[in-house]
Amino acid sequence: MGMMKEFKQFAMKGNVIDMAVGIVIGVAFGKIIASLVKDVIMPPIGVLLGGVDFKNLTWVIQEATEKSKAVVVSYGTFINTIVEFFIIAFAIFIVVKGINSLKKKEEEAPAAPPAPSKEEVLLGEIRDLLKK
Repeated sequence: MGMMKEFKQFAMKGNVIDMAVGIVIGVAFGKIIASLVKDVIMPPIGVLLGGVDFKNLTWVIQEATEKSKAVVVSYGTFINTIVEFFIIAFAIFIVVKGINSLKKKEEEAPAAPPAPSKEEVLLGEIRDLLKK
């Protein structure tokens, strides 16, 4: 039963839960970016290139026969995936840059001077009494 207890402690640590949440959000973000590229960005680019639909860009290696399907290289889908990657990489870069700038500001903020020690307070009181 000790192993289950250890696993529960491991799974309930903040870092593991944060990582799991990050993965779920990352997957959802990836789907949003895939839709953005496929449904919003690539159609206008296709129109600008003369009505090209990137999903249909293929290189036929072997034509279809009665016994087998056509063998094709779908380089249009590959282009979509590359565009998705660059958008996701840029978005992550912006997020990391923002987080780093926030951390930098926190580090640059001047720390409050430390409170004087008991000896310093006592010496200050003695000095004030001697002045009087």
